[in-house]
Amino acid sequence: MSNFIDLKNISKDQLIDLVSLSIKWKKELPSRFMKDKQVVLIFEKPSLRTRISFEIGINQLGGKSYLLNEKEMKLGERETIEDTARVLERYADMVVIRCFGHNQLIKYASVSNIPVVNALTDFSHPCQVVADLVTIKEHLGDFENKKIAWFGDCNNVLQSWIEAAVLLGFELNIACPEGVSPDTGTLKWAFKNNKKIILTNNPLEAAYGANCIITDTWRSMGDKSPLPEQIFKPFQVNNNIMKAAHDSAIFMHCLPAYRNKEVVSEVLEGNQSVVFDEAENRLHAQKAIMHFCTN
Repeated sequence: MSNFIDLKNISKDQLIDLVSLSIKWKKELPSRFMKDKQVVLIFEKPSLRTRISFEIGINQLGGKSYLLNEKEMKLGERETIEDTARVLERYADMVVIRCFGHNQLIKYASVSNIPVVNALTDFSHPCQVVADLVTIKEHLGDFENKKIAWFGDCNNVLQSWIEAAVLLGFELNIACPEGVSPDTGTLKWAFKNNKKIILTNNPLEAAYGANCIITDTWRSMGDKSPLPEQIFKPFQVNNNIMKAAHDSAIFMHCLPAYRNKEVVSEVLEGNQSVVFDEAENRLHAQKAIMHFCTN
C-alpha cells in the first residue's frame, strides 16, 4: 500500500512508470485489479475532470466509487480528521481527497491504513502533472533535453511541476510577475537539486526555444483574495509567446480556461494546443496512480 500525496515523495523511476503505464492503458484497458474495491471520494472543491476521471477509472477497473461533496464533508469540521480516517478505512479500500488545506491531507494520510490520493490541495496537484507528463511524452517523446515554460500564477499545479522537474531533470522556466513566487521552501530545494529551474519576470525570455508552453487560470479555485488581474496581463500566452517558443512547441492548460485572459482563443484553439489530449489523459493517469497505490 502506498499513498500518493506529492511527486517529491516518489522516485524518478516510479514517476516514469506512472507515465508509461498511463500510455499503455490508454491503448488497452487494464485488468480489473480493483474488482469489488470500494473508493471514497472526498471533494471539498468543485471538479469536472478530476472527479469524473476518477469515477470512470474506478468503474473501468472493477471498483465502485462513493462521493462526499463539499456540502456533505469538510475535513475537521464535524469531527476530527483522525476520526474520519479511522471510520472510512473500515468501509473502503482507498480514499481520494480534494481539499483546501494540504496539512489536512497529510494529517489524514498519517493515520489512514488505506491508500490516500491527493486529488488537489491549495498546495499541489500531482495527479494533473502526471497527466501532463503523459501528454508531453506522447507529443514530444522523452523528457530529457526538453524545456518547459510556465506562465502566470505560481499555484498548486506549478508546485507539482517543480517537483517533476527535480525528479526528471528537465529545464523549467517560470515566468511570473514581480512579487509572485512559488513556495520559498520548494524553490530552495528545487534550485539545490536542479540547476535548470529558472525564475524570471520576462515572459519572452521564458518562452524562447521552449518545447512546451503551459499556463493556468490567474485565480485559483476557492481563492478569496486573488491577486489583481492586471499584474498577470504581461504573462498572457498569446501569439508572440508561441512564436518565441520552439517551432514544434505544444501548448497545455489544465482547464478550465478563461479565453483571452491567461491565454488567447487563437492559441487555445490552435494547432499547437493539446489541451483536450491533456484532459483525456487524466483518466489514464488516474488508473495508473490507483495501481501505484494498491501495489
